Amino acid sequence: MKIISFNCNGIRASLKKGLYEFIQNENPDIFCLQETKAKPDQTSPEIWEGLGYQAFHHTAEKAGYSSVAIFTKKSPKNSKIGIDFPFFDAEGRSIGLDMGDFYLWNVYFPSGTSGDIRQTRKMEFLEYIESYSQKLRKKHKNIILCGDVNIAHTPMDIHNPKGNAKNSGFLPEEREWLDKFLDMGWVDTYRKINPNSQEYSWWSYRFNARGQNKGWRIDYFFVTKSLESKLKTAGIMGDFHASDHAPIFLEIKK
Repeated sequence: MKIISFNCNGIRASLKKGLYEFIQNENPDIFCLQETKAKPDQTSPEIWEGLGYQAFHHTAEKAGYSSVAIFTKKSPKNSKIGIDFPFFDAEGRSIGLDMGDFYLWNVYFPSGTSGDIRQTRKMEFLEYIESYSQKLRKKHKNIILCGDVNIAHTPMDIHNPKGNAKNSGFLPEEREWLDKFLDMGWVDTYRKINPNSQEYSWWSYRFNARGQNKGWRIDYFFVTKSLESKLKTAGIMGDFHASDHAPIFLEIKK
């Protein structure tokens, strides 16, 4: 089974840059999008239905902001929109689908780059996600969590660790949170499969960062330890340029 996760930085813009053709060629069982920045009827639902996908959306209250979506060829047993936190649910950040054999959770984590207030909110979100994930794990043994986490975990996951040490996304407290989260029984699938690789999933639009490969790995597939033995492969699809992010993929044995 193949799942793709992609911060498309606006689905309407990425469709103009080949997103439909990319999904058609890759033919994943499921694909998850972050930052669609669109209402469901603005995501070209007919073309996805034509490929056999059923869509689920969590749309931000603010037009053209945030928002996530999951497109799946297999219908879930049920869906959960949001995380029961009104402030962040208004920003359209989470969808959970009970797929039977596993629970799929697509999350767009906040960025803290716009200032101290948003960084404080980001840390609040991280704390809440930690407790929310523990509740989820009491209900579901097998969980796949994907999305843009907006944190580069280790120096291997960022092009200039020393120069970014005081920047949101690579702050000590953020990285410590991710350490703790993984210690709670989650697996970073990319790093498990590619222990020595230094690849990135996001590049600034400034200073030709992507052309120089000065990026960050901030997009992840995490799975619970119970799924570790079913991992087949995981990677970053850096050749697809429809966003400032690259799609990431996970293949697991059924």
